[in-house]
Amino acid sequence: MSAVRVVHLAKMTGVAGTENHLLALLPQLAESGLDVRLIVLCEPEKPMYAYAAQMSALGVPTELVSIRGDLDLRLIGQLSGRLRALGAEAVHTHLIHADWHGLPAALRAGVPHIYTSGHNDDPFRRRLPIRLVQAYLWRRVTAGIAISEAVRRFMIAVEWAPPHKVHTVHYGIAPRLPNLVMRAAFRAELGIPLDAPVFGSVCRLIEQKGLSFALRAFAQVLARFPEAHYVIVGDGPLRESLCAEAEMLGVAAHVHFAGWRADAAERMSAFDIFLMPSLWEGFGLVLLEAMAAHLPIIASNVSALPEIVVDGETGLLCAPRDVECLAAHMARLLSDRALAQRLGANGAARLQAEFSVSKMVNGTRAVYQKTGALRED
Repeated sequence: MSAVRVVHLAKMTGVAGTENHLLALLPQLAESGLDVRLIVLCEPEKPMYAYAAQMSALGVPTELVSIRGDLDLRLIGQLSGRLRALGAEAVHTHLIHADWHGLPAALRAGVPHIYTSGHNDDPFRRRLPIRLVQAYLWRRVTAGIAISEAVRRFMIAVEWAPPHKVHTVHYGIAPRLPNLVMRAAFRAELGIPLDAPVFGSVCRLIEQKGLSFALRAFAQVLARFPEAHYVIVGDGPLRESLCAEAEMLGVAAHVHFAGWRADAAERMSAFDIFLMPSLWEGFGLVLLEAMAAHLPIIASNVSALPEIVVDGETGLLCAPRDVECLAAHMARLLSDRALAQRLGANGAARLQAEFSVSKMVNGTRAVYQKTGALRED
């Protein structure tokens, strides 16, 4: 009997949490016996050639389709024809652009099983027109996957998703050992002594990530621990203003904007403590990368983050925008290295127990199985 063909769709402009999630999930779904394909919607000026090649090399045939603007009506017909040509037996969309184009295309193509994954709880999704469109689509899909309980609650409350259709399946990644060679090399590249305490963040430089609050907290910490450094890996529209803020705070010599790095997860080995002061977050895949690196975590107690970081066990939580609390937690972990080490070790153990790739794959297959997409053996 031939494998069930499942076509995933996602719009991409770069590689971040959702894109890395699909790199972990889709090849393993294919390994589990499904015939998995990926269609990437991309803007003409931001083609995802390297990503498509990487995914294809992992055993998931991937094709790129241009999307023009937030609503490209001609694309629905184009995708519908492509889904028919592929013989899609199930379609699974990720993120709102894929929802708005891929779900109508799948309905038009007569695909029998249609799924959507919710990856975030962005404030823009609370706008009434968007809520109404999402509510309509929810009533046409077979089922949906929320990457966290926080996102599931959001889908039900904001998008009026039928509760019985929404299933929570957390992200998962493979465990790994800290890379001591990278630790030394990255610190040397940035001019940071090997024995200096280093805070680190990996994220897009956008308002959601709360980096301005982290910089203000770091300024307080640096006054007590002048040997400390803060490394920010990532890029985005706020880079210039964040650099200016570091200058204004007098901490620029100890704050390192390292830019986007394809191997960001490996470079986290150069950190001692991971900071995630986000204002909201659908999941925070990078937290799993921090746990894999055995790092203690300081994060905001918001959205899905407390589902991942157990306060006092794998990290320390504080209210978003609370600079004083953030600074206190940072100073506490610098003062109590035994606590920091214990939190990091507990996080690595929690990763293996709760956020494994196999658990993510099995959870996704279970949703397909419950809703009839998988044929009985």
